[in-house]
Amino acid sequence: MKSLNLPTDMIPIWLEIARNEIGVKEIPGTGNNPRIIEYHATTSLKATQDSVSWCSSFVNWCMKQVGIKGTGSAAARSWLGWGMTLDKPRLGCIVVFKRGAPPSGHVALCDHEDISNGIIRVVNGNMSDAVQISRLSVNGVLGYRWPRNIA
Repeated sequence: MKSLNLPTDMIPIWLEIARNEIGVKEIPGTGNNPRIIEYHATTSLKATQDSVSWCSSFVNWCMKQVGIKGTGSAAARSWLGWGMTLDKPRLGCIVVFKRGAPPSGHVALCDHEDISNGIIRVVNGNMSDAVQISRLSVNGVLGYRWPRNIA
């Protein structure tokens, strides 16, 4: 497959899609947010409750919106084997974090490449039960990933 060139200063469309989801949050109690259930539908787990961890479901959903195949897994660390490895963050790249003991983790999309202060800004799902922008320590980063065939 031919590589698609994406200028480094261009915002990847999957990141724009993620940003447009900011504010989606779990419904407290017995209700479930249908949008989060839609995120879950992109994984093999296909969870039917918004209380089930959904960071990977969110990233899979964002990629699916632009026709890029994600991992199909609800496991955050599944993204470590997806796409291409990057040595440093790039706007829109997948960022995989440690969270608790393996196999637990967290996955998000890079929203700002500058990590000189030891912090990376990301758009993520299931952070405080919502889609939001977070500033997380780069010490917790396990890897940066980029879709194959997109330069």
